[in-house]
Amino acid sequence: MFDKLHEECGVFGIAASTESSVDSAYETFTGLFSLQHRGQESSGIAVNDSGVISCRKDLGLVMEVFDERTLRAMKGDAAIGHVRYSTTGNSNVENAQPIVVTHHKGNLAIAHNGNLVNAGELRHDIEKIGGIFHSSNDTEIIAYIIVQERLSVNSIEEALSRAMRRIKGAYSLLIMSPRKLIAARDPNGFRPLCAGKLDNHYIFASETCAIDAVGGTFLRDVAPGEIVVVENGRMRSIDSGLHADNKSFCSFEFIYFARPDSILEGIGVEWARQEMGRYLARESSVDADIVIGVPDSGISAAQGYAAETGIPYGVGLIKNRYIGRTFIQPSQGQRERAVRLKLNPLSANIKGRRVIMIDDSIVRGTTSARIVSALREAGAREVHMRISSPPFLHPCYFGTDIPDSEALIAHNHTIDETARIIGADSLAYLSLTSLSDVMNKAGCPICNACFSGRYPIKPPIAAEKHIFDRHLARVL
Repeated sequence: MFDKLHEECGVFGIAASTESSVDSAYETFTGLFSLQHRGQESSGIAVNDSGVISCRKDLGLVMEVFDERTLRAMKGDAAIGHVRYSTTGNSNVENAQPIVVTHHKGNLAIAHNGNLVNAGELRHDIEKIGGIFHSSNDTEIIAYIIVQERLSVNSIEEALSRAMRRIKGAYSLLIMSPRKLIAARDPNGFRPLCAGKLDNHYIFASETCAIDAVGGTFLRDVAPGEIVVVENGRMRSIDSGLHADNKSFCSFEFIYFARPDSILEGIGVEWARQEMGRYLARESSVDADIVIGVPDSGISAAQGYAAETGIPYGVGLIKNRYIGRTFIQPSQGQRERAVRLKLNPLSANIKGRRVIMIDDSIVRGTTSARIVSALREAGAREVHMRISSPPFLHPCYFGTDIPDSEALIAHNHTIDETARIIGADSLAYLSLTSLSDVMNKAGCPICNACFSGRYPIKPPIAAEKHIFDRHLARVL
C-alpha cells in the first residue's frame, strides 16, 4: 500500500550448550522481535533438541506467531529464526522460513536473507532430475543443493562450501544441523551478518541491534565468502575460497533498512544517515523555516540537514506505530485515509511556515504526493522535498524490493516533472557522488546498482523467476 521499499528478511541464531540455562527458543524470539523491521509477513523458529530439529512458523508478526506457551514447548540447545518479506516467492506459509529438511545423512534447518540471481536456472536443473519443491523461494533451492553436495562429502560445512560455488547472488545464511550451527555470507557481502556471544554461547544476527536485545556482546561481522562453524561450544572459521573483486554491501541498508542503533560493517547507521543529510544540505540547500523528517529513517538525515544549514529541526509528522503493513484498503479514498492513519502532520509546527521535508527515497511517488498534500492542508506555506538517496533508476536483484524500472517515477520523469507530480515546490536528491563519498569515508564499498545500473553480478533474465510465483498462486 505504501510507496516504500520492504525490508528483505532478518535472521537470528544461537548455539547454547546442553547444560546451559539459556533458553534458545526464547532468545531467538527476542532477537527476531528486534529484527521485526526487516520482515513483517511471516516469522519462524527452528530448535535443535539433542539432534532432533523441529520448527514453528506462520504468517504474521513475531508476537502473533509465538506466545509464551508455544515458546515453552520449544526445547533445544540451539535455534535459528527468521522474519520475512517476500522479495522472491508469494506471501504464504509455504514460503515462510526456516526450512527444515530430512535427508540421507541427517536433517538440517536453513534460514536465508538475500536473493539468488541464478535461482531460475538452478530450479529448472533440479526439477529435470526429479526434484520436488513445496515453495517458490530461493531458500529451498539452496537447501536442495546443500543436501545434494552432502551425499558425497564428509561434513555439512564442506557441502555448504561446494554449494556456494553453484549459487550466485546475495545470501546471508544460518544453517543448523544436529551438531552444528553454521553461518555463511556470499562473496560480495551484499547482506549483513554478524557474530556475537551471550555468556559462553555464540549468536548470529542480521544486525547488531539483535545481539544487543538479548544482552549479548558483538564480536565481528561474518566476512564475505566466509563460513563460520560453531560445534561443541567452539567457533571456527572456514574460507570458502570465493572472493569477489569488490565488496558490494547494499547501500540501502544504511539509507533505510537497518535500525539506526545497529552497527554495520563497523559503521553506525545513525552516523551514516546524518552524514547523508549533511551532504544533501551542501548540495541542495533552500531558504526555509523548519526541517522535518519522514519517520523513521528520514529523521536522522533531517537532523543532519538541519545541523549543516542552521535551519531549525522540528517534528512535522507523527507516526502511528500501531498500524501494521497488512493494513491494506482497496479503494483510492481508503488508501489515502490509511496514509493519514500512518503519518499525520503536526500543524502547530508547520502552519504558515516554509518546510523542508527529508525522506529516504521516492519509489513510485504516490505516498510522497499524499504527504506533501497533507502538509499543505495542515497549513505549510511551502514544501521542499529532499531525498537522502539518489534517484531509483534500476531494479534490484539482490534482495531489495525495487520494482522494474517502468514502475520507478525517477526512471520516467525528470526531477522537475517529479516535483510537479508530487506537488512539491522543489525536489532534490542526494547525488551518487556524495553517497559514495559518505561510504568511502567510512571505508565501506557499496552496491549502488539501483541508482547507477552497474551490477556487481550479472542480473538474471527478466522475469525468469516469477513463473514459479504465478504457478504456485494458481495452485494455492
